[in-house]
Amino acid sequence: MSVIEYVYSAHSAYAYLGSAELMRICKDHGAKLVHRPILLSPVVEAQRGKPFRKRTQQHVDYFFGREIERWAEYRSVPIISRRPSTHDADYSIASGMIIALGESGPETDKLAHALLEAHWRDDADLSNTSTLHGIATAIGLDADRLLEEASSESIQNTFQKNTDWALANGIFGSPTYLVDGDPFYGQDHLPLVEHALQTPFKPGGWSNPAVE
Repeated sequence: MSVIEYVYSAHSAYAYLGSAELMRICKDHGAKLVHRPILLSPVVEAQRGKPFRKRTQQHVDYFFGREIERWAEYRSVPIISRRPSTHDADYSIASGMIIALGESGPETDKLAHALLEAHWRDDADLSNTSTLHGIATAIGLDADRLLEEASSESIQNTFQKNTDWALANGIFGSPTYLVDGDPFYGQDHLPLVEHALQTPFKPGGWSNPAVE
C-alpha cells in the first residue's frame, strides 16, 4: 500500500481546494493518507517566505485572490469571495482535534475536510471552540471529547513535533504531499501525485549548482 503524508495547516486555502480531490485519489488507488497538521507561519518563514502582512498587494491579489477563485471554479469547490475574516486566528485547537482522531482513517479525513470547508466556505472562526464543537458534531463526532483532547499537552506537543518535522525536512508550505517520501508541493500537483501512485517517478538526479 502506498502512503501519502499530507502536510498542511488546518486553515489553508490551497489544502481546501485540493482536499476532496486528494480523498478521491486515495480511495481510487487504495493509498493510506497520513495527516500531519502543522503551524504554517514558521514553516513558510524558514524558507524565507514572507508572512502575509509583508507581501505586496499584487502578490496578495493574485495568489490569495484570483488564483484561489480560478481553482475553486475549476474544481467546483464552494468558497467565499474574500479572505476569511479570522484567517490569522489561532488554529492550534482545530489542528489538535485532527491529531486526536489519529493520523489516518475516515474520521480524520472527514474532520480535516470539514474544518477547511467551514473556514473557506462559511467564514468559520477556527479558534472559536463553540464553532469547532458544531463542526465536529455535524459530522457525527464526539465534540466534547475531541475538544478536551485537542487542548491537552500531549496533543499540542504532537502538533509542535509535526511542525518541527516539516522544518527539518524542508517543507515549503501547505499543502505538501509526500508519496512514499517523494514530495509534491501544492494542490496543483495532485495529478502528479495520482500518477506517482500508479507509476512511481524515477529517483531524482537533478541538483541545483551553487550560484557564485
